[in-house]
Amino acid sequence: MAMENKPYVIGLDLGGTNSVFGIVNAEGSVVTSTSIRTKGQNDLDVYMDSACAALAPMIEQVGGIQNIKGMGIGAPNGNYYTGNIELAPNLPWKGIVPFAKKFSDRLGIPVVLTNDANAAAIGEMTYGVAQGMKNFIMITLGTGVGSGIVVNGELVYGCDGFAGELGHVIVDTTPEARLCGCGRKGCLETYCSATGVARTAREFLAKRTDDTELRKIPLEEITSKDVSIAAEHGDQLARDVYKFTGELLGRSCANFTAFCSPEAYVFFGGLTKAGNLIMDPIKEAYDANVQNIFKGKAKMLISQMDDAQAAVVGAAALAWKI
Repeated sequence: MAMENKPYVIGLDLGGTNSVFGIVNAEGSVVTSTSIRTKGQNDLDVYMDSACAALAPMIEQVGGIQNIKGMGIGAPNGNYYTGNIELAPNLPWKGIVPFAKKFSDRLGIPVVLTNDANAAAIGEMTYGVAQGMKNFIMITLGTGVGSGIVVNGELVYGCDGFAGELGHVIVDTTPEARLCGCGRKGCLETYCSATGVARTAREFLAKRTDDTELRKIPLEEITSKDVSIAAEHGDQLARDVYKFTGELLGRSCANFTAFCSPEAYVFFGGLTKAGNLIMDPIKEAYDANVQNIFKGKAKMLISQMDDAQAAVVGAAALAWKI
């Protein structure tokens, strides 16, 4: 069997700031990893040179390219069908980039690519809390809100490879709805991402007069981490920000359930570090808003995978299927 000859795969988590590479074995352990900067790498060929230079000693470490079955990449706006990154707003390369082909040509191995939240869902299904599940929704709460939807054991890709963007479901239709990076107004991402949490905190501070440690920070400099620290200290305004965020997310999940009745929602990313402060309002709003027929069915879980490794491991898991 070919797999015995090729015990490793490469995973790449392509972020707007950094690119993290890992060589992963069949058990899902990262044997060796490294990272290079993505930000500011405007010339794709120069980026490819840096990437391959960073990979070379790692590949050597596992006995050469003949021991590697393939490479999987999780990337913003990554299209599983074409291997292209298409119109990604947070990457230095514009337009349609034949990213998988570039790596395949350089390394001489098959390369597959999907979007970053789908990669996280594959990682969760292969090695994480969603093992054995055939229907679940992965929601990544980072700079944006990403999602990977698994139905009947398969990721939902749609006709063009871009299906399953729950972060861009409109949750606010009022005239003052927040503008999203996608160009539309009122997307879930503008409220329930780390960026959205900081934005909500600023709005609350402008509207309210109560005492809060967040007032010690210049308004424009507040981050979701500041809100999290204040909330842990028992700061009421910070806790209300999480309540507001969790309620919106829980209500949105109640709507998503009507579409595919998942066994679980798996939450992943920085915001989940707030633990019960965000999970309790999510569960309450979900239970209050979900249709009776679906009540009590979906579990609300927090990914137990290490943030830094999950996306790499998920991307790598794609390559076993090549």
